[in-house]
Amino acid sequence: MKSLNKEIGLLGEEAAVSYLKRNGYVIIERNFNCKIGEIDIIGMDKDYIVFVEVKTRYTKLYGNPAEAVTYEKQRKIYKTAQYYIMKKKLYSHTFRFDVVEIMIDNKNNTYFIRLIKDAFQI
Repeated sequence: MKSLNKEIGLLGEEAAVSYLKRNGYVIIERNFNCKIGEIDIIGMDKDYIVFVEVKTRYTKLYGNPAEAVTYEKQRKIYKTAQYYIMKKKLYSHTFRFDVVEIMIDNKNNTYFIRLIKDAFQI
């Protein structure tokens, strides 16, 4: 049986993909994994290749979801993105790191999505 956090994460990623597509992103890849780390979503937004981290929460008890993307997490995403760029030979492209935060409201069976473009740079 999958853990609750894994289920919440999958639910959030599905919502994020739908939201990004509605906002003009073209999804290239999901859950890119290598020994360095994982990137939830890789997509195109106009001329940018965008590496997207998705954070989903039921409560703000520990802050906004995007606050969970710590500097250490950002470094890991950045290093994973470097590997992806090298592997796919995408040297001539422009890149950006976005964060999608999702708050799920179980009572009303709804969710709130916030896209933070260019959320961090290393």
